[in-house]
Amino acid sequence: MYELKQLAPSLRKAMLAIFLLTAGLFPVDSSSAGVPAGKKENSPGYSFSKKNPKKVFRYRKDAPVIVSGHRGGRETGYPENSLEGLQYVVTQMPAFFEIDPRLTKDSVIVLMHDATLDRTTTGKGRLSDYTFEELKGIRLKDHEGNVTGYSIPTLEEVIRWSRGRTVVNLDFKDVPPEMTAGVIRKLRAHRHVMLTVHNGEQAAFYHERFPHIMLSAFARTPEEYASIAASGVPWKNMIAYVGRSITPENRAIVEMLHEKGVRCMISVAPTHDKLTDQTERLKEYRKEIGLQPDIIESDYPLDVWSALRGR
Repeated sequence: MYELKQLAPSLRKAMLAIFLLTAGLFPVDSSSAGVPAGKKENSPGYSFSKKNPKKVFRYRKDAPVIVSGHRGGRETGYPENSLEGLQYVVTQMPAFFEIDPRLTKDSVIVLMHDATLDRTTTGKGRLSDYTFEELKGIRLKDHEGNVTGYSIPTLEEVIRWSRGRTVVNLDFKDVPPEMTAGVIRKLRAHRHVMLTVHNGEQAAFYHERFPHIMLSAFARTPEEYASIAASGVPWKNMIAYVGRSITPENRAIVEMLHEKGVRCMISVAPTHDKLTDQTERLKEYRKEIGLQPDIIESDYPLDVWSALRGR
């Protein structure tokens, strides 16, 4: 490096910048947590804090893999579908989240995957038998059954929190689509809320009301692909869920979707996430990464992130 002193200032500055970039010391976005630039698996190359994150979801051949937290994620000490869990994950990595809206007895939309409270809370019985006021006294459990100090959040507070931080993907449970649309309209949240749709009819319903909203469309089979294709929704408004893995059976669908500029998502929640040993999970995640999905949905987004970073 002492030889740089002998060069003209402008040339010295240029060579120093090249050296820093090559060495992985050039400043990077804080979302990459100081990881050296230049590696696809280490540098995210995307951020959900932008004004309009739709561009993040557009398929590009060499784009980095995006991670989605299934049910918001299940990190120890942080329950699924909890606001605190979402907050924790986004301090560690860039991610978006699939979450589960459900209705209380008095028609407040809250987050809860199951129809009953027993598995994930200190409460008992059906969620729909409780008013929101009654739910305030109930506490959430993490995936190991530990009781936390966290309460069941409302969809509205999660959407408000997510603006400028991430994207939330609303799965369909028991909330009428018109009511979901009403919340999005009230909060003007169509740019940072995504909606899961299982067929073209559902896709068309939301597209008619929000022409620019992103949809997570089921396209696991030729029939599902055809239904979405016939919906009239522009491909640029979609990501596609193609199944649990990239397989010979869905490879042709994946290629068609890529030609349309659509990212393809797999979910390891029903498969590898069931492994209790973290080392074994990471091993299986790396195998999936080798098959080149565009998005990986997982109960353990931080573990998938570690696998993507080569850890």
